[in-house]
Amino acid sequence: MPEVRAAIDEIDRDMVALLAKRQHLVERAGELKRGKDVRAVRAPARVESVISSRRAAADEAGLDPDVAERIWRSMIEAFIDLELRIHAGIETPNP
Repeated sequence: MPEVRAAIDEIDRDMVALLAKRQHLVERAGELKRGKDVRAVRAPARVESVISSRRAAADEAGLDPDVAERIWRSMIEAFIDLELRIHAGIETPNP
């Protein structure tokens, strides 16, 4: 069990680094969308397209597509909230 936990911890560290990269891109998108309609941030059609794509990629990789969808929906919701704050000028992006 310790080896499994150590391997999971290593993956989690990698995931945190990747999520930080994703966040910087989301922050940039929020800046670019300032002054535009909030629908440009929410982009429900884009969200559904991403979910569909990630479900397919998960299936190909051997990840349960339902698990992938739940993870991506949660992540997208959190990043949309961040982008909305940046879009509204409430929060400034990280350098």
